[in-house]
Amino acid sequence: MKLTLSVIKADIGGYVGHSASHPDILAKAGESLTKAKKTGLLIDYHVTQCGDDLQLIMTHQQGEENERIHKLAWDTFVEGTKLAKALKLYGAGQDLLSDAFSGNVKGMGPGVAEMEIEERPSEPVIVFMADKTSAGAWNMPLYKMFADPFNTIGLIIAPNMHTGFAFEVHDVKEHTKITLNTPEEIYDLLIFIGAPSRYAVKAVYSRETKEIAAVSSTQRLSLIAGRYVGKDDPVCIVRAQSQFPAVGEVLEPFSLPHLVEGWMRGSHHGPLMPVAIDDATPTRFDGPPRVTAAGFQLADGKLIGPRDMFADKSFDRTRQWANEVAEYMRRHGPFEPHRLPLEEMEYTTMPQVAKKLAKRFTKAD
Repeated sequence: MKLTLSVIKADIGGYVGHSASHPDILAKAGESLTKAKKTGLLIDYHVTQCGDDLQLIMTHQQGEENERIHKLAWDTFVEGTKLAKALKLYGAGQDLLSDAFSGNVKGMGPGVAEMEIEERPSEPVIVFMADKTSAGAWNMPLYKMFADPFNTIGLIIAPNMHTGFAFEVHDVKEHTKITLNTPEEIYDLLIFIGAPSRYAVKAVYSRETKEIAAVSSTQRLSLIAGRYVGKDDPVCIVRAQSQFPAVGEVLEPFSLPHLVEGWMRGSHHGPLMPVAIDDATPTRFDGPPRVTAAGFQLADGKLIGPRDMFADKSFDRTRQWANEVAEYMRRHGPFEPHRLPLEEMEYTTMPQVAKKLAKRFTKAD
């Protein structure tokens, strides 16, 4: 059956500060999606959180970028924002950058990852959710999953994966895109996705079947708003098994807590720590950045799950490693490379400070 899996998220208020989403907000969202399921708009749904972000995971048959689905998510966020304001949660409604819905939530603040698929006889999917980081955070993991044989042995020994995968890469500043094929264009691919502040992997496709394998949100809030309003806190959907990497190959890239943009005030580099969903409550310097993984089996559109994939004890060493990296980076305080380079801080207070002191700069000998 043709099925659309949509993950739409927004930060509509933090509890306490930026550390979590309030239980009443999750319950409110659940009420909204329950009504949509009863009317037949949704086949199924799951409401969860990652840090202070409300996550709406939905299955339906309306296709990608459907106005009714996006309006459902928008209205859910708006109603949740009203409750967040009543609870005086921090940054209530901060990801809602428009006053009125205009047919699609893209460009309005919320993050979106959607894929329309023909459901396989067995359809395992993993929804990755991140907090305190930006859209390019998925670049390295997606590369490892779909292009690195040292991570994914299926690229070598599975005949239906040996042809490789195609990566759709977006330039988030120029709003352009390019598709590059692996393995023969790996070096070209890495030139771009190795710069995650500008280039982000939007989607990955099987070159043998042309089926979509993964999709991510690439919205950059600061570029939409023209100022810093919070990090993008991206989401990503990955299909697993058969002609795609096995579940273990999908999760393995996160055993390295790689450095990502985000953390405190979105202005620092920090390790991306894989945690159980209940542990996605970043508090140390508003961090370090977190990633969670909700695993589902799809069955005629029903979301069987979730399984909390990073609750596995085998990631304990990675979490310890992330804490050690966080300690090392924090010791740099306001100095790079802990703080982002100046060109990445153009949406913080940097322009105002530069303007204030401009007349005091004189020509150096």
